[in-house]
Amino acid sequence: MLQQLRYQPTLIWPTEPTPACEPAQPAPKPLLDQHLARFEPISLQQMDSVALLNRTDSKYVCSMQQLAAIFPDLAADYWVLEIAGRRMHRYHTRYFDSADFALYRRHHAGGRNRYKVRSRTYLDTQQHFLEVKHKINKYRTIKHRMPTPTGLETLNPASKAFVQRHVPFDVSVLQPTLTNDFSRITLVNIAAHERVTLDIGIQFQANLHTVELTGVVIAEVKQAGINRSSPFIQGIRGQHLHTIGMSKYCSGAALLYPELPRNSFKPTLRYLHSLMEYAQ
Repeated sequence: MLQQLRYQPTLIWPTEPTPACEPAQPAPKPLLDQHLARFEPISLQQMDSVALLNRTDSKYVCSMQQLAAIFPDLAADYWVLEIAGRRMHRYHTRYFDSADFALYRRHHAGGRNRYKVRSRTYLDTQQHFLEVKHKINKYRTIKHRMPTPTGLETLNPASKAFVQRHVPFDVSVLQPTLTNDFSRITLVNIAAHERVTLDIGIQFQANLHTVELTGVVIAEVKQAGINRSSPFIQGIRGQHLHTIGMSKYCSGAALLYPELPRNSFKPTLRYLHSLMEYAQ
């Protein structure tokens, strides 16, 4: 699989498609489970006070080995989200864009004022939300969301009306373009208004093709402001890692739609490939 994923500008990596209703589950990670057992739990209800829908985001991409190296030192400063005994939770997301990928192209062109529209399902709790993410500068993100009865495969009139309230373009052009699946660990800072999400087992699907970011961790530090003294940030910097401007949606689209422009994303794609080679 890793050889198939070697970055080439015009290559698609065909595999058996993963049905949206039955996303692939990542293999167990015993070492990570051992580290997670050291954290005190926090419930979903308790975590509501750290929703951070208007926030700053600092994103890091690392290997599983780099994450495991800093995990033991984090248990004193963070709780871990636990739901029904689970500390690793499965997500399924469907993204919407125009037929010519206007939202993707806006990001590729470096536009700071940009949007993502997605339907997200929290598979372990069977909660579904339609979300609009508005990136207003390098770090600040505003997220609007509404609950939906199921995960959306297309936008119905009610969902279109919700999206239209939060975007400056005609939502009638939006259509499903990409899905992704991953498992997430959520850490909540005990002493500060901060959450850290750790996404692993990341897969993208489009046009009956699947690509997996094997061995890659996407970490996102979500804060009300920017606090570089965060224990997680200090730990990740100890691994000689720095923030990276990576979008899961744009990375997946660049990998699965070879006709899209990708020059701006090539450094990120090469870095992802180097992490996957390291995990081999």
